[in-house]
Amino acid sequence: MADFTHLHVHSAYSFLDGAIHMKDLCPRIDALGMKACAVTDHGNMFGAIDFYRRAKATGLKPILGCEVWVAEGSRLDRPKKPKNHHLVLLAENDQGYRNLMYLVSMGWREGFYYKPRIDKALLKDRTEGLIGLSACLGGEIANKILHEDNDGAIEALREHRAMFAPDRFFLELQHNGRPEQDRVNDVLKQMAGDEGLPLVATNNCHYMMRDDAAAHDVLTAIQFGKSRNDPTRMRRNTDALYIRSPEEMKALFRDCPEAIENTQRITEMIDLELNLGRPELPNFEPPGGSDLVTYLRQQVFEGLEARYREMSYEVDREQYEQRLKHELDIIVGMKFPGYFLIVADFINWAKAHDIPVGPGRGSGAGSLVAYCLRITDIDPLPYNLLFERFLNPERVSMPDFDVDFCQERRGEVIEYVTDKYGATRVGQIATYAQMKAKSVIKDVARCLELPFTEVNALTKLLPNVYKDEKGSAKPITIDKALEIEPQLRQLADANETYAEVIEIAKKLENLYRQAGMHAAGIVIGNDDLWNIVPVFRGNADELVTQFSMVDVEDAGLVKFDFLGLKTLDVIYHAERHVNARLER
Repeated sequence: MADFTHLHVHSAYSFLDGAIHMKDLCPRIDALGMKACAVTDHGNMFGAIDFYRRAKATGLKPILGCEVWVAEGSRLDRPKKPKNHHLVLLAENDQGYRNLMYLVSMGWREGFYYKPRIDKALLKDRTEGLIGLSACLGGEIANKILHEDNDGAIEALREHRAMFAPDRFFLELQHNGRPEQDRVNDVLKQMAGDEGLPLVATNNCHYMMRDDAAAHDVLTAIQFGKSRNDPTRMRRNTDALYIRSPEEMKALFRDCPEAIENTQRITEMIDLELNLGRPELPNFEPPGGSDLVTYLRQQVFEGLEARYREMSYEVDREQYEQRLKHELDIIVGMKFPGYFLIVADFINWAKAHDIPVGPGRGSGAGSLVAYCLRITDIDPLPYNLLFERFLNPERVSMPDFDVDFCQERRGEVIEYVTDKYGATRVGQIATYAQMKAKSVIKDVARCLELPFTEVNALTKLLPNVYKDEKGSAKPITIDKALEIEPQLRQLADANETYAEVIEIAKKLENLYRQAGMHAAGIVIGNDDLWNIVPVFRGNADELVTQFSMVDVEDAGLVKFDFLGLKTLDVIYHAERHVNARLER
């Protein structure tokens, strides 16, 4: 192993605080000769799968963690001035990963008050498989030392040590150039010797390179809606929170080499392998105790007979039955009977309750099984539609029906699914809003107190899209805008403030601003969602997975698309109005 591992790192998923793009993190760690790295975003695990996949692809050992907020008191309290302390948690093994998902999820689900918060009562029952670090100056122990309450710090230290397994709680030292940090370090070293606790060196990384500190300072101002020159805003007053090399870290901690050695000790403790890419279908229970395969075949052939009675054209029944057998053999062989039955169930419930459903779109329209189950209303045989475009045993992937419901009543279908499978087993899917070219220039310009008219003049020069070499429309980037719009380059060259705005904006471009909710995707699990993926709360208290559409399936959940289509509402209301007039 290398001489040092970063165990306290904030990526872009620490919204408006971490300025490390995930795509850049692992290559940088690898280039510096390190063999492992942790990601410990604030209060969330949004980037866990993204980081894990990238680290594995780079040949690094991924360490999954989170810097949680621990409420002073109960997470259920809503004090006027909430006091929270930082604590870094690292998943040592599969049990630790599950406990970490649970804690983070409960922070959002039960403890959210300005921030997602857990408390010690929750934590003490969920520390199996977790390694704790005492965190930065925002940690409880460091905070008490800062306020010259060393007795309180020792009490907090002992309380934390008792919650974790032996040798699984570390006092965290940092060298960030702040005098108060040096004072805390001295006391922590003394306490570590007196109390028999190990020390560990971290750098609380928030950006990639030292010269990114100025851009990160602006990002912090944007987070709090302040201008850069506002004397009341939060400032870190350091340019040291970058991905330091092992050599730099060893030089900084030459008086305390055990703190460096313990980063390797922790790295060697970590034994976590995620089983990605194997989504598990939720349980569907056929009536009468039948098994899934038998019930599917029965429903399909009964459905075919019903379709025959509706057809206004002559058909070759043998051809239809052979096609059905062919499709069923593939569906059963790929173990997807449950998927078809689940989709058919909520679509037919919607139709039975007069909720408009689309006739089917995409490759799913090539399935005769779907037509017989009334998932689609398109007979694929007259149009020579191929089932293999939808499901192919030579290219194993989850089937995916894009189902259109009317916009007005789509929520009723989701409620039905939630009631059927359980409110804690059904959720929405996260999306992440990025700071795109125009918006990030506006944010930075406001922070640097540029007049609105000048901000507008800059952003008006950026087109929304550009054409690549193949003629395809692509979202504009700042670099591309500078390349294709000479006037923007001229303004930047002629005005130092404009040049600074553009330079900072380029560093912050495409960072994540916040998490949102996917417009269509729904997941259904066999267990409470937080036992499979971490979750957060939507605006209407929905459960939302912290993983994106791609990552959530890698993590083991199956996605179902509930698309809301306004066209169906228009057709539905037009039909009702026409029929009402005809009845007069």
